[in-house]
Amino acid sequence: MTFLNSLRQLLARRLVRKHFSRHFRRQAILEFFHETPVRQLPANAPHSLSEAAFKSPEELLLDLHSHLNGLNADEADNIRQISGFNEVGRDKPRPWWLHLWYCYSTPFSLLLTLLATVSFFTADVKGAIVISLMVLLSTFMRFVQESRSNRAADQLKAMVSNTASVLRRSAQEPVAGDALRWYGPNQHPRPVSTVELPIRELVPGDVVTLSAGDMIPADLRILSAKDLFINQAAITGESIPVEKFVCHPEQQPANPLELQNIVFMGTNVVSGTAHAVVVETGRCTYFGAMAEHVAAASETPTAFQTGVNQVSWLLIRFMMVMTPVVLLTNGLTKGNWLEAALFALSVAVGLTPEMLPMIVTATLGKGAVFMSRKKVVVKSLDAIHNFGSMNILCTDKTGTLTQNKVALEQHGDLFGHESDEVLEYAYLNSYYQTGLKNLLDVAVLEYGDIHRELEITRNFHKVDEIPFDFHRKRMSVVVNERKDKHLLICKGAVEEILAVCSHIRQGDDIRPLDAGALDMVHAVVNRISNDGMRVIAVAVREFPPTRDNFSIADEAQLLLVGYIAFLDPPKESATPALLALANHGIDVKILTGDNELVTAKICRSVGLPITTPVFGQQIDAMNDEELGVEAETTRLFVRLSPAHKERIVRVLRERGHVVGFLGDGINDASALRAADIGISVDSAVDIAKEAADIILLEKSLMVLDDGVIEGRRTFINMLKYIKMTASSNFGNVFSVLVASAFLPFLPMLPMHLLVQNLLYDVSQVGIPFDNVDQELLERPQRWRSDLLSRFMLFFGPISSIFDITTYCLLWFVFGYDTIAQQTLFQSGWFMEGLLSQTLIVHMIRTRKIPFIQSFPGWPLLVMTLVVMMVGLLLPMSGLAGYFKLHALPASYFPWLGGILLGYMVLTQAMKGLFARRFGWQ
Repeated sequence: MTFLNSLRQLLARRLVRKHFSRHFRRQAILEFFHETPVRQLPANAPHSLSEAAFKSPEELLLDLHSHLNGLNADEADNIRQISGFNEVGRDKPRPWWLHLWYCYSTPFSLLLTLLATVSFFTADVKGAIVISLMVLLSTFMRFVQESRSNRAADQLKAMVSNTASVLRRSAQEPVAGDALRWYGPNQHPRPVSTVELPIRELVPGDVVTLSAGDMIPADLRILSAKDLFINQAAITGESIPVEKFVCHPEQQPANPLELQNIVFMGTNVVSGTAHAVVVETGRCTYFGAMAEHVAAASETPTAFQTGVNQVSWLLIRFMMVMTPVVLLTNGLTKGNWLEAALFALSVAVGLTPEMLPMIVTATLGKGAVFMSRKKVVVKSLDAIHNFGSMNILCTDKTGTLTQNKVALEQHGDLFGHESDEVLEYAYLNSYYQTGLKNLLDVAVLEYGDIHRELEITRNFHKVDEIPFDFHRKRMSVVVNERKDKHLLICKGAVEEILAVCSHIRQGDDIRPLDAGALDMVHAVVNRISNDGMRVIAVAVREFPPTRDNFSIADEAQLLLVGYIAFLDPPKESATPALLALANHGIDVKILTGDNELVTAKICRSVGLPITTPVFGQQIDAMNDEELGVEAETTRLFVRLSPAHKERIVRVLRERGHVVGFLGDGINDASALRAADIGISVDSAVDIAKEAADIILLEKSLMVLDDGVIEGRRTFINMLKYIKMTASSNFGNVFSVLVASAFLPFLPMLPMHLLVQNLLYDVSQVGIPFDNVDQELLERPQRWRSDLLSRFMLFFGPISSIFDITTYCLLWFVFGYDTIAQQTLFQSGWFMEGLLSQTLIVHMIRTRKIPFIQSFPGWPLLVMTLVVMMVGLLLPMSGLAGYFKLHALPASYFPWLGGILLGYMVLTQAMKGLFARRFGWQ
């Protein structure tokens, strides 16, 4: 029976959700199950936030079947059964087994697994074990590092407050829907309790209380408010908080975010208090819709993933071509096809850089550890490389470049010149007002305390106050200085102050506020406003000391003395960080929802060159081709929607750029996901942190440049391994082909190839810790598969020249030209091949002269020396017989030294030729 009821409920929910608004859904399902008797909702029940905004609080509560004192627990539980929990759609973390598969399923790991399987079934168990260990080690290292970073990111999200203050009635109080009758003129509300509930348990109809510092837990309609200022920067990008009221708007705004009696999930209360009713929760909120879009967006391969795949398939195709050639050559010339097949398989293993997954993971992991010391959480190891490849950084303004707070920027007289007197008047006004101090008052007091160390309040005492109201848009305090006179100080919106002023102060003179003076005032105000600041006017009036009571009527015949201006200031680290990024070849672009005046001011403050801004409306009229051209040449994009930001990032990537995006708001989440590397901050909203690849825990932006340098160092070291291995392996295969065509025996046994390959790979374990030439860190680094193929074809035959020289030496000089002497021949080539491969590590790791102009890192130097010693001693050790090697005469080693020296000299000369023709990186 329980199963049938559950099935019935599921089918009903799906049916009703599809065809009804949220409020009709609730009504229909309650009636479907006959759970409680409910009233028929009116035909005009609100279907959207816009409709809810235009209804009176009483009408809206009735439509929501709620009450001025909220819902009782039973009502809330019933609604929650239908509406679901107040949760938005987010990326579900991969289960551990899927994350493990993601870490494993790279082209090379899959290829190596195939080779290990073939090796196992062809009786080469040792080779299968070695290859499998390489794959397992690289997969495990990546899995552990990314799991650790994701746990750190989850801990950041857990630090965010997740409760809301909700009004709860007792079950004995009047049922929902009787709100109007219960609050009749002769009745009084009964006591109501306020409970702290997890945000996820909120339902439509809940009434919540809001105060300074609270996060908005759902999309709410204001029922009552006092000085309520909301920071909507996370959604709109505008840094200045907006004021919210109870009254409904006079007309439908073009943007729902401009509804003055609606507050949105994900924003926060800066100051003031309010009661509000929940209209939409979870996925039906603006925040939820944005999160759904981000979670549903398909992830395009990043620059790192694309580059690795290109290089991987290049080497795989090379191996698939060369291996059959080796098989046919040896089979046709030797006649032993089984031996030829085993040798071809060994060549395939030798051609495959089996250490590549581990080297890549180790270098990226080292970069992640380095960044963690800088207090940066790296959620995806690939992001380390993308940092180094990034050549365009798109950044939001509010909260990333700026401090996301209001600060006093200017205090000046009527001509805009700095005036301490105006600051003192503004300070006294903010200090003595008894109402809830808004952000502007706090900014004035902070500035006065820190910058001027004002102690003027000791000389004044408060006489009276005329509070702020939304019709006058100004407030006044009356103070007395040494009981000589009373001084009324009024500050507020410029036009409202001008309406009650009759004179202005011009230097030491006082003149009437005539048309000429008014034009001058407007010119100064416009100049300050055009500089991106919010302007507040300050005026005064003297009264005799005998008067103690004042009213709004006394705000007349005032003397205008000056202005104070406010701005969201840039972070202290923004200017040096942006300069460092520019010096390292990264073009910074501003993508913001804020207006062009404020944005231009911030750009000037942080030293960014200002171009003609492009507006969101202009972007709507462009196709992708036009927008791509505009995006490459324009630095400033303003009044953007989240879709605009995402589109700009996408078209830049389509034009071949590696794009980073730095943002912290809901409106940044889709762009963070679309970028090659998404960067967020610890104070960002959850959806932004989930979409980001990297989270900055420090306020300093200088860590961005640190990340760029570390990313480039990581990439260059990865590329060293690929170039060394690809060119060396190509040379070996070419040498094998030549030897197979002319020798009566194999030039090297399959075991020799595998041991040589293993020792060579071990010598490169120190590459992640190698030093990098400074000039390579000065510009973005990119994958270039075409350059890699040229590198293979250019440097591979160089090693073959000296391999063939070694063949001739062993055949003609030492006379190892019979099958009975093949062990000596194979031992000689084994030693020369291993030493030349190991030396090439130092030759190719730098464009400069190794050990003189560029010294390797100590881990790499030690590992190569150890491997070279093993290569020299192994044929002379007790293990020589096991590996089918034989000690060589002492006369061989001077020849070997000469061959290696010639190899180094020729390689150094060819490096210069190659760099001049094709470039080095």
